[in-house]
Amino acid sequence: MSLSGKHIVVTGGTGALGMAVARRFLEAGAEVHVTSFTATPEASFTLTGQPGLTVHSPVNLGDEATVEALYAAIPNLWASIHVAGGFAMGSLTSTTLAQFDHMLSMNLRTAFLCTREAAKRMTSGGRIVNVAARPAIDPTAGAGMTAYTVSKAAVAAMTQVSAKELHSQGIWVNAIAPSIIDTPMNRTAMPNADYDTWPKTQELAEAIFWLASPGNTLSSGTIVPVYGKSWPG
Repeated sequence: MSLSGKHIVVTGGTGALGMAVARRFLEAGAEVHVTSFTATPEASFTLTGQPGLTVHSPVNLGDEATVEALYAAIPNLWASIHVAGGFAMGSLTSTTLAQFDHMLSMNLRTAFLCTREAAKRMTSGGRIVNVAARPAIDPTAGAGMTAYTVSKAAVAAMTQVSAKELHSQGIWVNAIAPSIIDTPMNRTAMPNADYDTWPKTQELAEAIFWLASPGNTLSSGTIVPVYGKSWPG
């Protein structure tokens, strides 16, 4: 499926999942805009110099004016993929208000601002895909990570209400809800885990690509479980 001439935003596009998503859209001929929080992308970012790629850095996606300027500068916006976010462990009683607010800012605030600004720029329809998480669908799976779970559940709720509001404009809004993703960082954090059961970044990129493609003419307001072989454990 060719996306030649269509502009795509991938927030957090210099991380493991974001890079896989950006690569998939580049393969389809899209003009891909990735954001980096730091002035220089991570050393692991391997897409530098790819035709069709623009890296916007440094970009603070929690700053309203910055996000407004980012989307105002992108022509012919077709899709906006919101991979940027953060994770933190922490039980209910051990979580400080500052930590709770930090998770809401990293996950919900960034997704909200990008969803809002993308919708303003999609004058001829388009696609928005957020990244929730398994605890957004099954909050009990988020025990021990209260703030993270609440922030991702809020992303899921925002996805559904946005889909309802934007449907008449031809803008489909969906989210994926992955279980633990197979990334170098997660392998380092959990060296004894069974990595074969974790969904791969390339697999998740394919799911996102379909939801964001013109070929998706049916699905909006969905929170798609993408657990791979880790289902249902």
